[in-house]
Amino acid sequence: MRPDVIFSTGGYIAIPTLIAAWLTRTPSLLWEGNVQAGRSNTLVARLATHRAVAWPQTAERAPWRGTSTTVTGTPVRALSADRGAARAARGLTENDRLLLVFGGSQRVRRFERALDGALETLLAEWHVLHVVLEGLPDAERRRAQLPEAVRHRYRPVEFLGRTEMEAALVAADLLLGRAGASTIAESAAAGLPAIIVPYPYAGGHQRANAEAAAASGAATLVDDEDLSPERLLESVAAYDTPERRSAAARAAATLARPEAADVTARLLIDLAGAR
Repeated sequence: MRPDVIFSTGGYIAIPTLIAAWLTRTPSLLWEGNVQAGRSNTLVARLATHRAVAWPQTAERAPWRGTSTTVTGTPVRALSADRGAARAARGLTENDRLLLVFGGSQRVRRFERALDGALETLLAEWHVLHVVLEGLPDAERRRAQLPEAVRHRYRPVEFLGRTEMEAALVAADLLLGRAGASTIAESAAAGLPAIIVPYPYAGGHQRANAEAAAASGAATLVDDEDLSPERLLESVAAYDTPERRSAAARAAATLARPEAADVTARLLIDLAGAR
């Protein structure tokens, strides 16, 4: 195809692609979204014409450091939804608190087990919007077993489409989620405090993301094996006051890079122009 520029975001396919780009002198941009870079990206980073990283911590490490690396942040959806309108659409008043439970692209049984033992207590103070994917039948049974007085405060949904997810991020007061690059970037863009439970596998890269978010004050880090009903209630209770949520929201906003997509696109245009 003789491309003018190659944009790679990692995975095993990055290895032959970046080798081919290097051999054919095709300009390439390699992007890494995690604090702890993946093995494939680390292996071929030196072959890329330019490198982009989401976190400044990544740019401090070999082979990412140097003038051939730009800290771009993670491109995310534009969050233009109005918070008041998004909350009103869910029947929330100004004083209601909404916890968004979202495990990324996978069903998270660890979250479900923690909710099983904590949900009735949690719903006394919080509304819960739970994205469950294929776990919807189990979630509906969970909801049916709740006391009628609080049942309406738990809303499981199979999936949230693009505009629905945007509205949920803007409407929520707290997130329970994994530590994928996009989850952290979107919660930061929304100024949304988070309880982050890093996925313990896949090389453990999510833990480094979670540690960086927690160090900023934007999130509470809970290890996967530690997420019990009691630990969940304790972690949520830390965000009970508006002052604590506001402080964490301000910290989350410091991690946001709303210009990430534009910066990345400009790098690609410049590399293609150089060819």
